[in-house]
Amino acid sequence: MEQPTLTGAQILMQSLVDEGVETLFGYPGGAIMPVYDALYDYRDRLNHVLVRHEQGAAHAAEGYARASGRVGVCLVTSGPGATNTITGIADAMMDSTPIVVITGQVPAQMLGTDAFQECDVVDITQPICKWAYQIRSAEDVAWAVSRAFYIARSGRPGPVVLDFAKNAQVGRAVYQPAQIDFIRSYIPVPKTDKMSVVQAAAMINEAQRPLVLVGQGVELGDACEELRAFIEKADIPAGCTLLGLSALPSDHPLNVGMLGMHGNLAPNKQTQQCDLLIAVGMRFDDRITGKLETYAKQARKIHFDIDPSEINKNVTVDVAVLGDCKETLVSVTELLKPAEHKAWRKTFEPYAEEETRVVIEPQIHPTEGPLRMGEVARRVSELAEHKAILVTDVGQNQMLSARYFKYTQKRSIITSGGMGTMGFGLPAAIGATFGAPNRPVCLCIGDGGFQMTIEELGTIMEQGAPVKIILLNNHYLGNVRQWQQLFFQRRYSFTPMLNPDYELIAKAYNIPVCTVTERNELDQAISEMLATPGPYLLQVAVMEEDNVLPMCCPGSNVDDMLLGITDEQPEAVG
Repeated sequence: MEQPTLTGAQILMQSLVDEGVETLFGYPGGAIMPVYDALYDYRDRLNHVLVRHEQGAAHAAEGYARASGRVGVCLVTSGPGATNTITGIADAMMDSTPIVVITGQVPAQMLGTDAFQECDVVDITQPICKWAYQIRSAEDVAWAVSRAFYIARSGRPGPVVLDFAKNAQVGRAVYQPAQIDFIRSYIPVPKTDKMSVVQAAAMINEAQRPLVLVGQGVELGDACEELRAFIEKADIPAGCTLLGLSALPSDHPLNVGMLGMHGNLAPNKQTQQCDLLIAVGMRFDDRITGKLETYAKQARKIHFDIDPSEINKNVTVDVAVLGDCKETLVSVTELLKPAEHKAWRKTFEPYAEEETRVVIEPQIHPTEGPLRMGEVARRVSELAEHKAILVTDVGQNQMLSARYFKYTQKRSIITSGGMGTMGFGLPAAIGATFGAPNRPVCLCIGDGGFQMTIEELGTIMEQGAPVKIILLNNHYLGNVRQWQQLFFQRRYSFTPMLNPDYELIAKAYNIPVCTVTERNELDQAISEMLATPGPYLLQVAVMEEDNVLPMCCPGSNVDDMLLGITDEQPEAVG
């Protein structure tokens, strides 16, 4: 008896179910229509979220992946549908976010003819994803899907693109489930050199002034507990990158704050004073290191990472501990001697006190003047009992909310780090509500980024997605304006913004809305927002020319940080 056949589109649906997919974000079109027709019969097993723009689908898949730890999925048509996901794919690649992007494509026999909405998706996306593959026959569908999910979630996670030719969608084949967990040419987790573990432990045991740099790799590797055991046994202060902020609770006694251009003063200063720098799951990007030629030259360096290409890419290290940090941290911790570094840790305190006095207190507890972004973010965090997932857009809203939120749980910050994608926040927050449905999702966003993907309010309306939107409205492209103030003699070239009436827009989408202009209104408005079921837009009028401080100017040493801005500032470097 012959086995029954399914269309390639039906095989795709069954393959997604077999991979454990529950939610996907997408937008239909001509070249993907057979897949959407098959999806109609899977509505009880696959929850499809109709976005309002394909870029939103990619970012929503990212938000889902970052909140849940699972692979995010988006589904779009060919041509402009596919190219509209490019920004999200590149963003996911930079931030190691596992998503699978499925694009429609013209029939294989029409490839190369400039057919309607034909585009060479594979060649366009190969440089910005882990794997791109064009499915040209129904027989390849199950294999391609299994391979795509394996590549996306294994090793250093990242995006994968499947370009699905229309003839393969309508062609028929016997469905044979595939389960790929090995690819000969692909080594997701490199073998750990035992000698590197011994050498790293010896260096840590000898160090008098060690400092740990915590990256997002700790969360991606589900190694938060292993990290805590590691730093606690050796009594090592730890600073966190922007994407790694929630890998270590904000109130942990060894957490000395955020690293980098807009990080805290103490960890940046002491990066230049430590005798041993230990990087865990981070890539030494330029926003962390400042001027590479002077970065931590006095220190020996250890780098824990799963990706061999990151070793010595930007910063030369003495020992590289390759492998999954959930395992390598344990191996090194076993060889550590219990230590105390009280005197070294005490040297961080004067810098923390200075920053608190000069920068933090005026930002979160101002006594007069307009509302500040930092105080809004801190009160949202406090009134949410520090349990919310913070999603940010990009710019001043991102840096100030990330700095002044507090984190008690892992996977509590979702932001665009490497690409710095304005417009990321709103769709990513939608994805996060599906990825972590039992946690409050608070989106801090500026008026510039909000307008870039504002159409996704339609998705929120349709889905009832409980995104708590905190719109920090300063009528500027704030981060660019800050740089213009610092480096371009306050020549505010096209950074002031004429904004629409956001209250009317929210009401048009049936989203509850409130605008706060006075400090004494803030707490009640935040409490009402958090208590309201479903979505909410809280617009806060904030200081127009507020600045993100401290700041390490581009091209400067990492410890050369501005605590205030005057009329006499350095010219732009780089």
